[in-house]
Amino acid sequence: MATRKRQTKKKAKGRDENELAASIVSLVTEVAEAKPEKNPAAVALGRQGGLKGGKARAEKLSPAKRSEIARKAAATRWKSKERRSQ
Repeated sequence: MATRKRQTKKKAKGRDENELAASIVSLVTEVAEAKPEKNPAAVALGRQGGLKGGKARAEKLSPAKRSEIARKAAATRWKSKERRSQ
């Protein structure tokens, strides 16, 4: 019985002609993605609100409500630590 040799097809650097052409065109034309610029006034306003948000919220909450929120947060932290230790 005669053995047959396997025929293999090799691609040039893993690309066909269309992929190679597309990469050449993109290199030549240097297609750059345009990033939208942020409005400086909006950025400043957002930062202002972020800087005073936590303090303002804490001042509005009653001591009982703050305590309730803190208890819930502590319970959640301990719950996640118990899961990791198991």
